[in-house]
Formats: sequence, C-alpha cells, structure tokens
Amino acid sequence: MSAAPISAAHQAIARGEPPLTPAATAEPFWVRALLIGIALAFLTLFLFVPLVAVFYEALRKGWDVYVASITEADAWSAIKLTLITAAIAVPLNLVFGVAAAWAIAKFEFRGKNLLLTLIDLPFSVSPVISGLIYVLLFGLQGYLGPWLREHDIKILFAVPGIVLATIFVTFPFVARELIPLMQSQGSEEEEAALVLGASGWRTFWHVTLPNIKWGLLYGVILCNARAMGEFGAVSVVSGHIRGETNTIPLQVEILYNEFNITGAFAVASLLAFLALVTLAIKSVIEWRLHQQHSASEQV
Repeated sequence: MSAAPISAAHQAIARGEPPLTPAATAEPFWVRALLIGIALAFLTLFLFVPLVAVFYEALRKGWDVYVASITEADAWSAIKLTLITAAIAVPLNLVFGVAAAWAIAKFEFRGKNLLLTLIDLPFSVSPVISGLIYVLLFGLQGYLGPWLREHDIKILFAVPGIVLATIFVTFPFVARELIPLMQSQGSEEEEAALVLGASGWRTFWHVTLPNIKWGLLYGVILCNARAMGEFGAVSVVSGHIRGETNTIPLQVEILYNEFNITGAFAVASLLAFLALVTLAIKSVIEWRLHQQHSASEQV
C-alpha cells in the first residue's frame, strides 16, 4: 500500500515549524466588498447626509443671514448659558470621576459594587426622568420647594437647576473612562512611590496623573460634548424662558417650532461643528492611547 499523502501542516510540524492556519479575516473579496459597501451606505445615509444638510440649510440664505441668526440676542444668550453650564459641570465631573476611579481601581472596600452601580445610573435612567426628579425635589410643590421659596432661592427655571440636571446626566463619562484604564495599569507604581516615602498627593500628581492624562482628557471631551448637547433633562428644569434659561438645543427647538428654519439650522450648526471638533480630538487621543498601550506592552 502507498503511504497516505502528508499535509502541509503535518510537514511543518515535522520540521519544528508552527502550523499554517488560515487568517480569521481572510474572507472572499466579494464578502469584504459587500460589508464595506453596507457600512459606507449606512454612514452616508445616517451621518454624512444629515450633517451636510444641517450646514446647507444654515448657509442657504447667505453668510449674512447665518451670522445674524447666531448673534441674535436670544441665540447669544443660549450660547453663553450653554458654555457656563459646561464650564461648571465638566470640572465637577472631572473631580468626581478621578476620585471615584482612583478609589475603585486602587482600593478594596465595602460598597464598591454599589458605587459602580450608582455611577452607571444615568445611563439607565431617561434624562427626562432625572429632570422630573429635580422638579419633585425643588419645585413649588416638591419636598424642598416651600423652604426654597421662603428663602428666595431659585433652583428650578434658573441656572442652578440646569447645572444640576447637566451634572447628573454627564457624571459617568470621566469615571467610566478612567476605571478600566486605571485597573489595567495596576497599583505597583503607586505602591513603589509610597514605599520610597512619597505622600499620597505627591504620588497622585507625579505617578497616577501622568499615567491617566490621555484617558482623562478623553473622558472630559465626551463629558463636555454631552453637557453642551443635553436636551431632555434640561428641557424639564429650564422653564423655556427666552433669553434666560434656554440652552443651544432648547433654542433650536424654539426656532424650529416658530418655523424659523434657517435660524434653527444656524444654531444647530454650532452643535454639529462641536461634534466634528470633538470627533477630531477624540481620534487624536485614541491614537495617543494606542501608542501608550503599545509602549507599555513592549516594556
């Protein structure tokens, strides 16, 4: 009888070489072309076309009309309020996110899982519901409403209510970005710094913070984008007072409901431009994070 033919894989094993295995992504050309075509069609239909339509409608009547729409008194007030809200909410969420991530990633304590669950709460609760919670707490018929009225303190339908609602819907972003990053880095460097005599704050500023700076910036950018674009929770607590408590998304809704299409798209283009800038910065940070991860693996 003739010997059975020996496969290439068996020959490689006999020579002490690793067996040749087909690549997991080695699909036929038509399969790859079909998948890429579906992805491009989806992006074109649901991303590129709406984005182009926003800027086209905003500039359709000319540059002068566009500038007048975004510099109009109510629009300018909405822009300033949005920037003020983000300027307050983002730094507070940054402090909370770093503290929560440091505690969860570096220490073991009772209630750790509960803290993780609370951090994820805004992801599972509708923003409208969170706004209604603040109405229940601070409204005239709410738990603290009568006391606030007696002391002439305004929370709802004022800047404090908008800031509180924005903080609630955005506080998971920094923490959720840092927790897996700090867990993957471990605590060996911090422990070594403490053994060498560094204090807790010195260890944080010179060891922990440099290691998480790109992840921290990534979380801050996402938090800022959500803070500027939040609609549901802010809509409930703002009262829609023109020139006082309308943010950019609320101003877009008002202009659109008044059939001021050009003005609505002009103001909306500011948020679209913010999204593009956020995407560009996000891509750069992801690239830096990838480089940092590759360098740590080589070490």
